[in-house]
Amino acid sequence: MIAVILAAGMGERLMPLTRDKPKTLLEINNTTIIERMVKNCLNNQIKEYLVVVGHNQEKVAKECHQLAQKYDVTFSIVENLKYNKTNTGVSTYLAVQKLKNKDFIIINGDNVFDEKIIENLLKSKSTAMIIDNYKQLNQESFKISIKGSIIKDMGKQIDIESSSGEFIGISKVASGDVELFGQILLRLTQEDPQQYYDIAYVELSRKSKVDFVYTNGLKWTEIDDINDFNYAKSVFVE
Repeated sequence: MIAVILAAGMGERLMPLTRDKPKTLLEINNTTIIERMVKNCLNNQIKEYLVVVGHNQEKVAKECHQLAQKYDVTFSIVENLKYNKTNTGVSTYLAVQKLKNKDFIIINGDNVFDEKIIENLLKSKSTAMIIDNYKQLNQESFKISIKGSIIKDMGKQIDIESSSGEFIGISKVASGDVELFGQILLRLTQEDPQQYYDIAYVELSRKSKVDFVYTNGLKWTEIDDINDFNYAKSVFVE
């Protein structure tokens, strides 16, 4: 199993904290976000990482080198040259090109979470997504609408009442789905370079099996703004 970490973004909503560093290097109680990810993954026997970089890429690469030595794990670096003009769809597509026929998980580079979320994700033998079915949704939540085994829609635009929960930005692509997943990503990003990779799962769910693994109250947050940053520091203590 390989963990793909998407760490190319500029984190504009967290300026000036992210002016000289990407979000994944922000510290939550003296530990960088990416180190927390590695510790959580390593506790679930994941020792290989592919990190997609862009904004301040040299600093992310340096951190990865230090983490590789500290935890005896392996890192590969993939550069999104157009990180300031694209979104996670392009970053994920670049990663997929390096991972043909391999199982991998995808983690947004600003995500802080309970390690049991990874444990539960890996129990699925199929492609799978982590869905928060617990917290109260709002208009900014990246909502998902599920009917049976099919994703009807995803995005902030979905009505809260018709939502099945929130996709938290942690998922797994089974090896048998990698080629199709890449094809969908390529088409989506050619149509819109600012597309999120998440949307690829909508089409994938119509052509292959996708499991939905629920958080059931396990803690997580993406660090989009200062409120998220402060919340993470209050919840995720050493």
